[in-house]
Amino acid sequence: MAATVPPPPSEPTRDASAEVAPVAARPAMAEPVASRPAAAAPIATQPVIAKPLARERSADHRVTAWRWWNRWIYWLYERRLLAQVKGGMVPQHLGIIMDGNRRFARALGLDPKAGHDYGAGKARDVLRWCLDLGIRHVTLWGFSTENKGRSLEEVAHLHRIFAAQAREFLSDRELHAHRVRVRVIGDIDDFPADAQAALREMEAGTAHYDALHLHVALGYGGREEIVWAVRTALQERAARGEDLATAAAGLDANDITAHLYTAGVPDPDFVVRTSGEVRSSGFLLWQSAYAEFYFCDAYWPEFRRIDFLRAIRSFQQRNRRFGR
Repeated sequence: MAATVPPPPSEPTRDASAEVAPVAARPAMAEPVASRPAAAAPIATQPVIAKPLARERSADHRVTAWRWWNRWIYWLYERRLLAQVKGGMVPQHLGIIMDGNRRFARALGLDPKAGHDYGAGKARDVLRWCLDLGIRHVTLWGFSTENKGRSLEEVAHLHRIFAAQAREFLSDRELHAHRVRVRVIGDIDDFPADAQAALREMEAGTAHYDALHLHVALGYGGREEIVWAVRTALQERAARGEDLATAAAGLDANDITAHLYTAGVPDPDFVVRTSGEVRSSGFLLWQSAYAEFYFCDAYWPEFRRIDFLRAIRSFQQRNRRFGR
């Protein structure tokens, strides 16, 4: 074990009092009381003030000690989880349903749009965790076709976030150094021109990378993707001169797979959803037929590396039989 212990990570966002018992601090030392002149009248108020101050200082010491102890416990636990996970198989393609931004904001008394701001930064953290484990394909679902029906103000705010994130990604030296390729899957034709341009520039600027493939699902719906794939496959057959009956008779699962947004990408073998919701909501509906699912109670902005590693550990403990 190294002689110098690295500093603990930043304090986790969730209270872990259920896992770690608080550490009692030493009682605060009583403050010295100045000697009183013999002729002076008794000062009855001094002890009344001193005792509450001493109790407050003692409570502050206990809280500080508990927080530091909590941080160290989490840091050690995270190291242990990482060692366990790195020794096992990781998903070839990880899908993440980033859910819970608005509920996170409401729980803190904030405007729901602030939840989206916090969630945008979390996506970058998770991408780095995937790089650390060597996961080659990641799909992040950030905006569904149903989300387009939210208030105009919220949708406009999300469009601005997507444009800003695309520009930040394109200028991120670390992600360029790791050769991360980014593709947008979904229908963004109704996005503002500025957002569309930023997203297309991000795709073009990373098109030559191949170390990690990041797919960002925006304006995405699983049913809409399947409809688009079937329609496109039939149109191609019609262009070759086939009538509808012949084209429909010759259509098979491989034809549909070849025309999905994710054509050429391995199907996801693991899907994680945050916020405690237990459903897929149509995420990669065709591709996730044999995927393993993991549902985490944390809202997306408070999703920690510990939560991520626990999910990967769960995947490693499963026996995938593919119906056989």
